[in-house]
Amino acid sequence: MPSHDVLALPTALKLYPPIVSLDRRSQPFYPFNSPFHLRKGGRNQKVSILKAGFWESIRSGILKNNTAQVVEPPSPVEEVEELLPEEFVLVERTRPDGTVEQIIFSSGGNVDVYDLEALCDKVGWPRRPLSKLAAALRNSYIVATLHSVSKSSGEEVNGQKKLIGMARATSDHAFNATIWDVLVDPSYQGQGLGKVLIEKLIRTLLQRDIGNISLFADSKVVEFYQNLGFEPDPEGIKGMFWYPK
Repeated sequence: MPSHDVLALPTALKLYPPIVSLDRRSQPFYPFNSPFHLRKGGRNQKVSILKAGFWESIRSGILKNNTAQVVEPPSPVEEVEELLPEEFVLVERTRPDGTVEQIIFSSGGNVDVYDLEALCDKVGWPRRPLSKLAAALRNSYIVATLHSVSKSSGEEVNGQKKLIGMARATSDHAFNATIWDVLVDPSYQGQGLGKVLIEKLIRTLLQRDIGNISLFADSKVVEFYQNLGFEPDPEGIKGMFWYPK
């Protein structure tokens, strides 16, 4: 995937406006040629549980016949069901040497900080203290990962497992969330894996009724996020930073 999979400061972008829910038969539709459908209105839109058919469309690379259904906001006494972590094979392919590679998506949040540091090195990010990396992962609301697992044809996994992608989100667990640290191993870039990470994070946040989603991006990757439905400075809002003097 090209370098636009790497997220950096300082341009602020926001997913805007709030999103409608999806039904079993449809994939969402979104402005800016993105697979999400937006609807102007209140920010407390309830989003129905997504179906496995979405991942079939990701694997095939086909998103078509998009429709969406608006669901009324939940009553004050209704509780949002906590979603369980997911793990599944996103891609499986056979290499020329006969070994089988699986790319496994997980939202369980289990990331080895040494593996993450090695991945950051590959994409050229400056090193950060491992203790702070561990704290950032621990305090994130959602951590999504991609691992490559190799095995001989017809055999069990042989232990060759490596981290090839990650994205995480922090949140107040009610209204707002911010996406951070989107990165994909350079040897796996250009395959749509960064897009899958972002889309899955957004869908998971919407399922939890969190519709105010933002991120920060370097100027050279703004177009990548615009194609996923993000806008720089919507409604004239400016991202601002405080720095110690």
